[in-house]
Amino acid sequence: MHPIEVSIPSFRSEGSNVEKGYTVFKIEVLMCGRQHTVEKRYSEFHALHKMLKKIIKPPEIPSKHVRNWVPKVLEQRRQGLEFYLQTIIMENEVLPKIFLDFLNIRHFPSLPKTESCGSFETESEESSKLTHQPALLFQRDPYLLPTTNDTFSNMVIEGVIRGIFYPDFQPR
Repeated sequence: MHPIEVSIPSFRSEGSNVEKGYTVFKIEVLMCGRQHTVEKRYSEFHALHKMLKKIIKPPEIPSKHVRNWVPKVLEQRRQGLEFYLQTIIMENEVLPKIFLDFLNIRHFPSLPKTESCGSFETESEESSKLTHQPALLFQRDPYLLPTTNDTFSNMVIEGVIRGIFYPDFQPR
């Protein structure tokens, strides 16, 4: 399974008439279990395609010109654009930065797309251990002063408590 999955589940028409109107495609992006939505016009897909051609060999993009704006034709364009995005992901080991920008994905190190997204199962036991040492260790509740029958009071505990609660206290 790839760390990035895309689909275009829907589209909507914007504008008051066919001549000045345009279509917005809703792109759902799923990466490492997190999903977000991006909305793009066809012109943005076309601009992406032109830039990708300078870097990689992208798949064919659906035709720029649509003769009529009937829902059936727009649905075919939606399917074609969805296939376009999915093919780019499937055919490229490392996805271009411009493609990640298009999908509003924060850049991650150039890892092959088949690597995991940091699942806990792939971490080694060494990397999950703490790398620091505790600064103070209390054998009992530090807020309780030593009892009077202690032959040796814990100077660290007394010092910490006095320092926190009695900062102006002067020892005898």
